[in-house]
Amino acid sequence: MADAAFSHAPQPNGATGVLVLADGTVIWGKGFGATGNAVGEVCFNTAMTGYEEVMTDPSYAGQIVTFTFPHIGNVGTNDEDVESHVEGAVGCIVREEVTPPSSFRAERTFTDWMVANGKIGLSGVDTRALTRRIRMSGAPNAVIAHDPAGKFDIPALLKQAQEWPGLVGMDLAKVVSRTGEEEWTGGAWTLGQGYSAGEGGSRPHVVALDFGAKDMIFRNLVKAGARVTVLPGNSSLEDILAHKPDGVFLSNGPGDPAATGEYAVPVIKGLLERDIPLFGICLGHQMLALAAGAKTIKMHQGHRGANHPVQRKGAEWGDSEGLVEITSMNHGFAVDNATLPATLEETHVSLFDGSNCGIAVKGKKAFGVQYHPEASPGPMDSFYLFEKFVGSLG
Repeated sequence: MADAAFSHAPQPNGATGVLVLADGTVIWGKGFGATGNAVGEVCFNTAMTGYEEVMTDPSYAGQIVTFTFPHIGNVGTNDEDVESHVEGAVGCIVREEVTPPSSFRAERTFTDWMVANGKIGLSGVDTRALTRRIRMSGAPNAVIAHDPAGKFDIPALLKQAQEWPGLVGMDLAKVVSRTGEEEWTGGAWTLGQGYSAGEGGSRPHVVALDFGAKDMIFRNLVKAGARVTVLPGNSSLEDILAHKPDGVFLSNGPGDPAATGEYAVPVIKGLLERDIPLFGICLGHQMLALAAGAKTIKMHQGHRGANHPVQRKGAEWGDSEGLVEITSMNHGFAVDNATLPATLEETHVSLFDGSNCGIAVKGKKAFGVQYHPEASPGPMDSFYLFEKFVGSLG
């Protein structure tokens, strides 16, 4: 049901941006960034920092991000914080107007960066009310639009929002994946020095399948001691094995895991049959679960933010069983923990809602987590996962 604070609101003077939900709700504001319109699913992110990383995370493809923190854009943007140069979020919704940057690291304003990257912004919105609406009614499909002249065809925008099919059944990994092979270089970041050079040599060789990966994941694999070759997400089992990997990484990415899994799951099953060590994050975690016989589900509102508590489960953690990690998350689908087969062990759960956040395949060196350990939550609560994976390669 539409919120009375938003539904059928007349256009106020000075409104240069609008969000039109598929149920007919119209939310006005001040547009910034690129002009035009874009369609997607409206979600919310509770992080107080990292808006540039959020907007360039390929896992947000097909989504419009509502930031619950009111001051977004106030530290500007810079090239070092970009997570990927492929499609990420199509737009964002913020409470306060974007101010000039106050950080010494800023290379340009957030508004200029949004223009350069073709992303549409909408400010002046009651983001708390919009977030409550999503929590109660689920993530809606919508169109975000920006026109400096304030001219909008609301019926046409509504029709566009209503005709968009939504994320269920949508394979967006094919849109954001690399199309060719890449030998990854670049490790840890240091202030004033940027990212260190990667090292090759006798390091364990990890083949990373890119379903919409964040660059920081590859940097953490290098930091943990690996040499990384990145392949497209639709690579065949033969292509992967030809690289003679010591282990295979399954990346994050957007869309419905069941849709991407139609071509990725048979490959993952082949890797499991050959006892090749596997590590999956987010979408990669979900597809590892599908390959082992579990199912995935669309969540009511998803988990997106930098402050999600996750608890470790299982005897394999020894004295650290029950330990709570503060994690970064970005997912609208999840592994249905009611469908886990006997071959899978649940290793992590969300303390917010009990949803699955980690699995391990029994008798195999294969595991995955739903959250993003590379995003420095905690800030280092979850780096052990990269060490665990690379350390298992021997």
